[in-house]
Amino acid sequence: MSESEDREVVVVDGSNVAHAVEGQGPRLEHIRVLCRKLEAEGYRPVVMVDAKLRHTIDDPEGYEAMVEEGRIRQAPAGTDADYFILSFAREFDARVVSNDRFRDRESSFPDLADRLIRFMLVDREVVLERRTHRRVG
Repeated sequence: MSESEDREVVVVDGSNVAHAVEGQGPRLEHIRVLCRKLEAEGYRPVVMVDAKLRHTIDDPEGYEAMVEEGRIRQAPAGTDADYFILSFAREFDARVVSNDRFRDRESSFPDLADRLIRFMLVDREVVLERRTHRRVG
């Protein structure tokens, strides 16, 4: 098993991250910066996005390269990416990085609040929320 496979998986809501800075369109650099931060913190990020992001992202060539490399995973067109993100996180007992609160999914994913890691991007720096009641395990 490689070193990266030993790391705790964290599911990244890539569409939410791409749109993280108000007043900007979706930016691929936001996803890159956040993934670097997670890797530095010892996580193995799995980025999942909705299919429409490829049509609005600021760097379509870089985006397609990351999809080809398996660094970004797209939900099938016409499907709800939130469902895939939350189901994957539950399956792998992973945390989810997103500023979306997924309120419409609370009944199906009752432990979601404990899984969420919220974040802020400021000048290409990432601050991750540190919950005091963080899951141990």
